[in-house]
Amino acid sequence: MQTTTSGYLVRGNDVRGQVDELDRLHPDLHAVTDPGRLAAWEAELRDGPVRHDDFGADAEKSRGTEYVQAQTLNPRARATGIRNLLGLAGTTRPAPGAERPVLVDLLGGDGLVRKVCEELGIGDFNILTCDASEHMVESAWAAGMPALLQRAERPLLRDASVDAVLLAYGSHHVDPSARQELTSEAFRVLRPGGTFILHDFLVGSPVDVWFEQVTDPYSATGHKFAHFTRDEIEGYLEQAGFDTYEVVEIDDPYTAVGATPEAAEIEIGRYLLNMYGLVKVFEGRTEEEAYRWVTETAKAIFRYPAGPDGLPGESELVREEATGLWRLTIPRRAVVGVGRTAPAAG
Repeated sequence: MQTTTSGYLVRGNDVRGQVDELDRLHPDLHAVTDPGRLAAWEAELRDGPVRHDDFGADAEKSRGTEYVQAQTLNPRARATGIRNLLGLAGTTRPAPGAERPVLVDLLGGDGLVRKVCEELGIGDFNILTCDASEHMVESAWAAGMPALLQRAERPLLRDASVDAVLLAYGSHHVDPSARQELTSEAFRVLRPGGTFILHDFLVGSPVDVWFEQVTDPYSATGHKFAHFTRDEIEGYLEQAGFDTYEVVEIDDPYTAVGATPEAAEIEIGRYLLNMYGLVKVFEGRTEEEAYRWVTETAKAIFRYPAGPDGLPGESELVREEATGLWRLTIPRRAVVGVGRTAPAAG
């Protein structure tokens, strides 16, 4: 059980408690929830089988503890990508009576996107963090981030109730058999003029290679998930009924800073090891050796051909004039499908 900034205790498996807390502290977010879908989901959780959670708190079977630690130690490691994603959402007028447009983060983990947006002043969305992991939802509430336990392909939201839907940083965890349903559900919950953002990494990309050669063999959970193709994303958006859609590429790097170049390299290795739960890297290595191995491996894998887009193709280490710190950036390029619903008439 965790304590929110309000002092209220919220369990990750207590959907009713989460909804009550939304009603008490975040009425705009509570207003988009669907009572019928919530009741059916609660019954399923109560009567259904226990589900395995790759992002749970059990360090021997899951990587949730390490993941939360990575975001806590370096919450801005993916800030560039988050800024770029929210830029694709654009500006939307909120629903009548609402203070800000509502964005639902379907794979929100421990609330990182909302946290980064609040700290850096990115966008003007009121973000509801959602996740299928009880540990992630509980961790989000503990950090003061409003959250709801739900499956990405089964949002517990009213029809035409939200202004934007984000599916990012883990979209490949959604089984291919459920991806069209997920996209259609995103379309269902969007208001006229709303935006759906589907973010992942292409089949055969350096990120795909990283998961196959590093995350899968060196994490406790393994990582055998199918990434997306451009045609696949376009097909989902078209079949769901979006009025306009496109597939674009964005800059989505990892960054870390340190007092020296060596410290920056250690920090990004620490982040990536915890982020992906690479506990087996420690076997036969000291802690520092493990972090250095992860950094060097990432620098070797995350390379992109030079092109007219101006995006960096390999790692960069620079000294920040304003802070005097050294910043190491490891490039990563994401593919993003953007679907938009038609604005309301008049």
